[in-house]
Amino acid sequence: MTTADLHAAAENPLTAVVDAVPATAWSNPSPCEGWDARDVVRHLVQTQREFLTGRGADLGPEPDVDADPAAAWREHTARVRALLADEAFVGTSYDGHFGPTTVGATFEQFYLWDMLVHRWDVARAAGLDADLADDELDRVEAGADAFGDALYWDGVCRPGTEPAPHADRQGRVLARLGRAA
Repeated sequence: MTTADLHAAAENPLTAVVDAVPATAWSNPSPCEGWDARDVVRHLVQTQREFLTGRGADLGPEPDVDADPAAAWREHTARVRALLADEAFVGTSYDGHFGPTTVGATFEQFYLWDMLVHRWDVARAAGLDADLADDELDRVEAGADAFGDALYWDGVCRPGTEPAPHADRQGRVLARLGRAA
């Protein structure tokens, strides 16, 4: 699968959740301490923009998350989708936090992982279905394993917590990321 294909697999269910958030729920607290649902979408937009524009991409003006978080997300992710279809850009090499890599590899390893985890956060904040599929949990676990101690760097995840007794797989995975399912 290409980076664009993997992005679509993460983006489509995230966009469905974002589009389903009632207008009155955007200010609901999310599982991310100090952030509401709107802040989670803002984080996704801003971190992806920072990474991609830092690698030479032109994503145009930043959409206004405050005015309409769902519209801002759709506008942003459409631009990202188009950009990730450019295999030359996706293959651009650079020196990352963990050594030499490509734009596509970093986007796949971190930013798609971030979209899965934050889809759950937005859904929880809005009282929507927050279940992650087994293949998504596989990706979240693999990402957490690959990050090692960097998983708990400031701004990534809170320290893991003990899962609830009899927690299912999703509950155990999310507890590792400092979230209570």
